[in-house]
Amino acid sequence: MMAKRGLLRAGIATECAGQIRCRELANSSSFCRKLYSEIEEVGWEHLVRLDDNLTFLSFRVLDASGRVHVMEVQVDKTYPQCPPSISGDVPYIPKIEWSATSRLKDAVIQFKKHVDTLEDFWSTLDDIDNSLWVVNPNFPCRAMCHRLVNIGNDCIVLFSINARSPKTVPECRFMGPDSSISPLRKAWSRNCKKWMQEKSFRDNLVCVFGFELPKSPDTEKDEQQLECGICYAQHLPIEDELGTKSGCPTDYQCDNANCRRAFHGLCLMDWLRSITTTRQSFDVLFGSCPYCSEPVAVKITNTRS
Repeated sequence: MMAKRGLLRAGIATECAGQIRCRELANSSSFCRKLYSEIEEVGWEHLVRLDDNLTFLSFRVLDASGRVHVMEVQVDKTYPQCPPSISGDVPYIPKIEWSATSRLKDAVIQFKKHVDTLEDFWSTLDDIDNSLWVVNPNFPCRAMCHRLVNIGNDCIVLFSINARSPKTVPECRFMGPDSSISPLRKAWSRNCKKWMQEKSFRDNLVCVFGFELPKSPDTEKDEQQLECGICYAQHLPIEDELGTKSGCPTDYQCDNANCRRAFHGLCLMDWLRSITTTRQSFDVLFGSCPYCSEPVAVKITNTRS
């Protein structure tokens, strides 16, 4: 009798565990269907990354000038009851309005509006990068608010741009020999009130300091290793099956000046093969950049086994 009761309890426990597992699978399946449906609303062509457990994904968003930005989304299994966590290559993250009926496309639309409000900010930084001798960062991300500029005579100035009011006078910090930076500090203190929002950043600096500023020298610079926009690593893994590509750095870059994302040719080849709109002519794949949708073409290599 005791043995029968033990078997009965075990059977009930097994049945309960099975019911719990079935509910978990049903909920997980519902979560997957909902997420796939909402990604389709945004557009699969805008999806940059989706991890295996579907809790992290990212979309590319273009601003009014065609600059490419990446919006990262973190969700958990309670989504959409709990709002997603949003991050991105912006100087500050917007507050996303979320309700029980909100969907991913609503978050993307709000992020796009936020990106468009930063148009003057990125235009100001582009002006600095194109007209002055920027020594750091060499490859700035869109979230950076500072530039380290060589203004000559062994003087470096760190400019910090106000993302909410980028046309106003920037904060600055002078670095260099005291004999050189002392007169610059005095000129800045005396003339910074002359700063005019309708002028370019360079023209304002010339007005404040009273001399022409050097542009970046046309000397060749060592190429900085860039991480792949697909696998997020600088180098491919060291594996025998990769052949001559084993451990190689990124070797392909998007031609779009507003994008310039770097990729491993092998990663881009695999990504293009997963897209139904990709075309193949002989040993070349033709498709679109995962970030900006500009045309890309990559030669097929047979290094993978």
